[in-house]
Amino acid sequence: MSRRPDRRGAQLAIPREDSGVLTMYSTSWCGYCHRLKSQLEREGIEYRVVDIEADEQAAAYVMSVNGGNQTVPTLEFSDGSALTNPSIVAVKQHLADLAAGLGRQDDAVSAG
Repeated sequence: MSRRPDRRGAQLAIPREDSGVLTMYSTSWCGYCHRLKSQLEREGIEYRVVDIEADEQAAAYVMSVNGGNQTVPTLEFSDGSALTNPSIVAVKQHLADLAAGLGRQDDAVSAG
């Protein structure tokens, strides 16, 4: 289970079913999410999708890493780092950095 501070400093517990799998926080109507999903699939990158409209805890996590906004797609990586609306190039670079032990220390990085 991952613990991330919300904007008030309280800890949000986010269950992590597959700790090595990328998590995409999304909505059913998000065009940017649909595009990124197809790009991830084309690149063979494994991910799971969490709909923030159906999961209150997921929505709270997204808000905690996006300055109180429910911005999607938000990706959470195995080290707990996050990218908001990233390009596929940014996702692949972040995954390469993690594999090389160069994970980012900040909670969220806007890549889009």
